[in-house]
Amino acid sequence: MACCVQSADLTSGSGNEDEPVEDTTAQAVKPPEGRMKRIFGFEKEDFSSWHRIVCLLNRPTDPAALGIFRCMFGMLMAIDITQERGLSHLDYKYLDGAPICRFPLFSSLEPLPMDWMYLVYVVMFLGSVGIMLGLFYRLSCLMFIATYWYVFFLDKTAWNNHSYLYGLIGFQLTLMDANRYWSLDGLMKPKKRNADVPLWNYTLLRVQIFIVYFIAGIKKLDADWVEGYSMSYLAHHWLFEPFQMILSVDQVSLLVVHGGGLALDLTAGYLLFFDATRPFGIVFVSYFHCMNSQLFSIGMFAYTMLATSPLFCYPDWPRRFFARFPAPLWVLLPITAPGPQPSSSCVYPEVQKGGKKPRFRHKLATVFAFIYVVEQFFLPYSHFITQGYNNWTNGLYGYSWDMMVHSRSHQHVKITYKDGTTGEVGYLNPGVFTHSRRWKDHGDMLKQYAVCLSANLPRYNITEPEIYFDIWVSINERFQQRIFDPRVDIVKADWSPFRPNPWLMPLLVDLSPWRTKFQEIESSLDNQTEIVFIADFPGLHLENFVSEDLGNTSVQVLQGQVTVEITEENKNYTLETGQQMKLPHGAYHKVYTVSEGPSCYMYVYVNTTEAALQQNFTRLLGIQERVRNGTETEPLPPELLPLIATDDQGSEVNATDPVVQLFLRRQRRMKEVKKRREANVMERLNRFTVKKYYLLRRGFLMTSIALRNLAFGLPPVDQLTREVAFANMKEPLQEANQDGPLKEEAGHGEL
Repeated sequence: MACCVQSADLTSGSGNEDEPVEDTTAQAVKPPEGRMKRIFGFEKEDFSSWHRIVCLLNRPTDPAALGIFRCMFGMLMAIDITQERGLSHLDYKYLDGAPICRFPLFSSLEPLPMDWMYLVYVVMFLGSVGIMLGLFYRLSCLMFIATYWYVFFLDKTAWNNHSYLYGLIGFQLTLMDANRYWSLDGLMKPKKRNADVPLWNYTLLRVQIFIVYFIAGIKKLDADWVEGYSMSYLAHHWLFEPFQMILSVDQVSLLVVHGGGLALDLTAGYLLFFDATRPFGIVFVSYFHCMNSQLFSIGMFAYTMLATSPLFCYPDWPRRFFARFPAPLWVLLPITAPGPQPSSSCVYPEVQKGGKKPRFRHKLATVFAFIYVVEQFFLPYSHFITQGYNNWTNGLYGYSWDMMVHSRSHQHVKITYKDGTTGEVGYLNPGVFTHSRRWKDHGDMLKQYAVCLSANLPRYNITEPEIYFDIWVSINERFQQRIFDPRVDIVKADWSPFRPNPWLMPLLVDLSPWRTKFQEIESSLDNQTEIVFIADFPGLHLENFVSEDLGNTSVQVLQGQVTVEITEENKNYTLETGQQMKLPHGAYHKVYTVSEGPSCYMYVYVNTTEAALQQNFTRLLGIQERVRNGTETEPLPPELLPLIATDDQGSEVNATDPVVQLFLRRQRRMKEVKKRREANVMERLNRFTVKKYYLLRRGFLMTSIALRNLAFGLPPVDQLTREVAFANMKEPLQEANQDGPLKEEAGHGEL
């Protein structure tokens, strides 16, 4: 815990500024500080007794840095509420009467009616604004954390590490005196204005940020991360193009993405702590978080982490920083005058010298600080308690700080129901009755989903339904394999948060070395051939359908023994290691694992429809180029005339040939992608501003409608329909591109 007590801020004048400035004699005879205090901010003697520890953690400290962080955190949370918390699309998530399966932490926890949920978000928003302004600070913090944690616990599918971190910081700020600097409370109550804060206010926040970095680094010591399998796709992102000037893509993935991420997380906390390394640490983490803001859709997380870095600096840095501004601006800026006033929250040196004991509140704060730090170090490794939440990765995703360590891809998801009365068997679309996809990887959510489906299916004359899931997942580029036992009725299956999940299939880690072979096999294929690697357990089988679009589809055994059943032919073929066979397209087949151990095999196929389409695109592009440069000698048939039209949108509409229409649409999208990527700073800023405007606009209008409904009741349906339609108005660019996201056409869907 000592590493989180920063050296300079413990001795930066908080205890001496109450003395008269002209008393230079006392300062002259002040004994020199020891080496330990210069580096760490305390002496060994500060931990020699409980009394000394209490005095240390309640030592008066400048409130400036804490006040600036409070303001930035409140502002970022106000923005976050409209975006990642989902205010702008709250009605889609909590629509009254919709048969939606939800995934709360506690089954008894239910969302309020939709209009009341908008009120919850309004309270949360007002709380965050109050934190930012330092207005009715303690009440604002309570308003924020009460509603934030309620919304957080309502939906486990939205959990992630940074959302959990926001709640923790909000909880910490509730107990701190962060309104002692640059706050409206300080203007209204002079006793709070520019008053000292106890050192533990800074210590807890620094500990928390240290844990975020350091535990994330410890989790990245996982073999998959060290060997470069967790986030290998990131190496293709344009942000890493400068590194590709001297390194190959594989080297960028291994050394920069994975090696750099590991090094940063392990060292960031230490670099920020020491005076000598802090400038390098701030540059390092700032570059890292700026990259993350472009790589991932993580809302305000990158900016929140940027806001935490100055907490490691001298706590009076805002005074020195804002003192550099012209004097006429000081009225609008935070206080620059030195010398915070005394506060009852702190223990001053005079108390120690006079033999007075710290108050009960000081001792309680010290106990809380110790308990909180121990709890935060313990929770990421507490999964031996909550074993029911462990899957292939441990625990509820959110408080483990295993950020980006695991990437998943789903090849096959099948939901089968069986009528408990008639025995009728049928299939459900994956994701029916829910907007989330996270249930596919977590046993606790799968159990909730199955129970919800069993409650909804009787509406469709399916009584006492049994629900079976066949979910195939690849984690960190391993084989596609089942994650849950497809033979178990999940509705009746046993599940407890404190016992291991009995219907979880084990991850076949012994097959991990095959990933090197995967790369060799994939590199030997042409661009039109695709491949899927499968591993299955003895006694189970995979039922699959080969589409008409997939020509030359074959299955080849890599390990073990399988029996392939061609359903229509009613024939079985047994394949050993190294053997393969072609599969008929437009037909079902089953692959049974008959060996004693797991079988491994691969599907190799060519999407003939896609290949033919690409050939047509190449032919049309050649015709278009020849016409434009005047080398085309033959007249174009009527169906190809849209190729030479100057109006892309009009030519696309006028095209009668579906291939030509698809070609023109693709060209238009590629032009838009190129235009966006080559846009200057002002164009990018304008696009960003317009997008956020319409996002905030919808959230504000829908909130106004909900509050009006609560205050005055529902209006006529026609009026409500017009109001919602007005709120749903989109920016012109979005309306012109309703046919799909640009990035899918550009081949960057994975980014």
